[in-house]
Order: sequence, then C-alpha cells, then structure tokens
Amino acid sequence: MAGRKIVCLDCGQANRVPEERLSAGPKCGTCGAPLMAAKPVEIDAATLAKAARTDDVPLVVDFWAPWCGPCRTMAPQFAEAAKQLAGQARLAKVNTEDHPQAGAAQGIRGIPTMVIFRGGREVARQSGAMPAKQIVDWIRQQVGVRA
Repeated sequence: MAGRKIVCLDCGQANRVPEERLSAGPKCGTCGAPLMAAKPVEIDAATLAKAARTDDVPLVVDFWAPWCGPCRTMAPQFAEAAKQLAGQARLAKVNTEDHPQAGAAQGIRGIPTMVIFRGGREVARQSGAMPAKQIVDWIRQQVGVRA
C-alpha cells in the first residue's frame, strides 16, 4: 500500500498517508499539523508550489485579497465547502496582496479565483464568488469525488 503524497501546508514536509486514513484526521509526521483540515489553510507561494507539484489529493486554492469585496463574501462559503469536503480534498487560500508572486506564477488575472491541483498539474479553475454548495459541486465534478 503506497498511500497518497500530501505536503503539510504548515511546515512544507511531504507525507505519505494510506488512502483509508485520509478522512481519519492524519497529521504531519514532522510538525503534527492536520494534513486534511476541515477548514481552509493560508499558504505562501513556496508552499503552494510544492503542494501543487506533489499532492496526490486534490488541492483547491482560493486566490484572494483583503480589499476584494467578492473575496470577503466568498470566504465563509469557501470555509463551509472545506468542512463538507474534509477527507476528500484540501482547501487553501493565497492572499495575492501578501504573495503577488504566487498569483503571477499561476496566471491569476482576477480574484477570487479558485484553482484545483492534483498529481502535479492544474485540473480546473473558476473565477468569481460562489456559494458553498456550488463550490462543493464544482470540485466534486472536476475531480470525480462523490458525495
């Protein structure tokens, strides 16, 4: 049993988690942080690059900025989606004001924009604020995860 590769969004260490343990609250072997948190995790450009390149589990990143009204409106919806997708996908946020190089590297032209990464590549992207149900449905449709 090889397991799924998952980069810790806190310390950046790569971990391998057995498939059946993904929804059991796995923790990083280095720092002890949750690997499949039921809430969005703020990350920086370096962590994004490593996780996007390495993760076998879908990583959904919300590119946003504090001055963006639609971004602030979508934040609680994105958090609710993270709860609903716990153990199936990881949701993270990148503040494009604090980490402009992350947005530039991903070709982000408008915010909020969500990008799904899996197995070292971009799977899908969606711009504009959406309610939690629509976020969850979009992610499940793009990565083939069932309810």
